[in-house]
Amino acid sequence: MDIAVLDFGGQYCHMISRRIRALGVHAEILPAGTSAAQLKDVKGVILSGGAASVYDKNAPQMDAAVLSLGIPILGICYGHQLLAHALGGKVTSGSSGEYGITELRIRRKNRLMKNLIFPINVWMNHRDVVTDLPKEYSISGSTRDSKIAAFSDEKNKIYGLQFHPEVTHTENGDEMLQNFVFGVCKAAKNYRPKTADDLVHEARIDIGQRKAIIALSGGIDSATAATLVSKAIGDNLVAVYVDTGLMGESDIAFVKQLRLNLTVIDAKEKFFTRLEGVTDPEQKRKIIGKTFIEIFEDAAKKEKAAVLVQGTIYSDRIESGSTKHSSTIKSHHNVGGLPKKMNLELYEPLRDLYKDEVRQIAAQLGLSKDIINRHVFPGPGLAIRIVGEVTEEKAGLVRRATEIIEEELKKAGLYEKVWMGFAVLLPIKSVGIQGDERSYKYPIVVRIIESKDAMTANFAKVPYEILEKISTRITNEIREVNRVVYDISNKPPATMEWE
Repeated sequence: MDIAVLDFGGQYCHMISRRIRALGVHAEILPAGTSAAQLKDVKGVILSGGAASVYDKNAPQMDAAVLSLGIPILGICYGHQLLAHALGGKVTSGSSGEYGITELRIRRKNRLMKNLIFPINVWMNHRDVVTDLPKEYSISGSTRDSKIAAFSDEKNKIYGLQFHPEVTHTENGDEMLQNFVFGVCKAAKNYRPKTADDLVHEARIDIGQRKAIIALSGGIDSATAATLVSKAIGDNLVAVYVDTGLMGESDIAFVKQLRLNLTVIDAKEKFFTRLEGVTDPEQKRKIIGKTFIEIFEDAAKKEKAAVLVQGTIYSDRIESGSTKHSSTIKSHHNVGGLPKKMNLELYEPLRDLYKDEVRQIAAQLGLSKDIINRHVFPGPGLAIRIVGEVTEEKAGLVRRATEIIEEELKKAGLYEKVWMGFAVLLPIKSVGIQGDERSYKYPIVVRIIESKDAMTANFAKVPYEILEKISTRITNEIREVNRVVYDISNKPPATMEWE
């Protein structure tokens, strides 16, 4: 290991190590309190972001002795604040938070900023700010709301960045990490990412001669997981498609493309019955997850399966609070919805990958472009795109509206350029006029976003004429809808889905 990334619970912690591995350098994530003795031989240490404040009673801390090792250290977001606090500076709660894109202006260049032209746009996600530094430290950059958005001690090779260089929305973020890894830490390229063949080999060893079962949804994650496990264990993998009534219009067609041994289970009535009267989004997710597992355990008994394969990816796990200091943003049905006791062993071959990495593996496995480029679909399905109680009628409205959105994006040549486009149904009605008569119907929210890894996202700047076509078709073709609005929220502060 050349670079150690200490995990303080930030959503983007895994992304830091992933960006460094993409540079060809071996990086690993270690617990926040990893001792200095364990880090003495690494070439550099990065302190991740996190949800806590450095003054919180139970805020995650680092071993202070790490600061005396003489190795380069980079603090990001919470790590930036923790460094300043540990070194005798001051951190306070800001008058307003900084979330999303912010302009960074240079005050004094340090080695992280070599060959970069400023100002640049950076990605922020914080409220606390560093307000004072020790005398030997200098301010490198500022934003409107953060006077000390970047600082450094060039002599001791210690750097702090309030923003996130690891996310794709930060301009020149990769260059900053390169400057730290190669220019400051003097690390060498020595890492090769896992290939599809590697994952197939791992599955063959881990599952062995046992029989496994997987839920197929028609999405890229489950399709990739199913294909690689099938290559590993052949007919010992049983694929099951559960018709929950909450899936997309063409999911079954995509599933059949995979040419696996497929069983279709009609469970619509069971899902809608259990969701009746439920409005809390977390409760919805957990009900769906629990029901899924029940169905699969029944199917597994019939098939005599011992292993449950799931297409869980890293962004699913981190948003479900799966690391020690991470916050639970939402429970995913294949993460937070799992019961504590299962009769199946859980196997997640993609659990450490992000969506774009999954697509690369899918291409190596020979999956069709239709599957590889298909928009992301949430595990709980349309249930979390219906704000409030879920009914079969509402699911039909959202399904049809989403189909219209996707059709118009394809006509405009935008479908493969955006991360996903979908509809959200609100639990309210508004007054309209249709056919010279007053109407009182549902509004549909159109959400179209751009992303590369699901951890951050921008709303897509879709031309007005395309949005108008979408709006006109939805209100013309779906009689229960008389108003369409466009969601212009980024992630953060919003999430991709509404629930």
